[in-house]
Amino acid sequence: MNPENSYISDQASNLVPPRPSFVYLIVSFLFVFPLFRFFFRGRTFGNKNVPMNGSLVVVANHGSHLDPPILGHALGRPVSFMAKAELFTIPLLGQIIRACGAYPVKRGASDREAIRTATERLKQGWAIGVFLDGKRQVNGRVNNPLAGAALLAARSGSLLLPVAIVNSHRALGSGSFLPRLIPIYLRIGKPIPAPKSRKKDDLEATTKQLQKSINLLIERVDFD
Repeated sequence: MNPENSYISDQASNLVPPRPSFVYLIVSFLFVFPLFRFFFRGRTFGNKNVPMNGSLVVVANHGSHLDPPILGHALGRPVSFMAKAELFTIPLLGQIIRACGAYPVKRGASDREAIRTATERLKQGWAIGVFLDGKRQVNGRVNNPLAGAALLAARSGSLLLPVAIVNSHRALGSGSFLPRLIPIYLRIGKPIPAPKSRKKDDLEATTKQLQKSINLLIERVDFD
């Protein structure tokens, strides 16, 4: 890592994350927590691996619409996700998702604009959530990873945190309308450093490392 990237990483690790809003706490404890813990008998493993300070790119597999709220409320610190700008104009819903840390991206916006918006969030100390495939996968694994998470980390100097969401694709996968009451688990891996640079080879190497880490977490049965 060159000296400039090292300086950026040091700055990112010292950032203090924003305090969760009152609305975030209400949504977390009255809605997401009961849904995850009791309805789906959810459990998290590896919470000690979550850095409580500094900007953070939380990277996960994606199998269900359940994933964003669970990932956003189960790590011990708020995780912000991008959302369609139109959602922020809906009364009540707009205020709720904004208070929960979501940030708007205009329909048709370029990937570059979305990356720029997320980078600004990271510079404020947020944890940003990214699904490595970019869309839901029928088998719940990471199959065709994109380099967006690695690029975010390279731009901001943030650590990358691999997280496996296990069974959400079985509980409420693509094409499902009624949930199945099966346990959903979060397995949190150890943080991975930001890529050495924004060069394609470095971004691809880190992306492959994230894919391997998440898929191994999905397969593990002895996680504690």
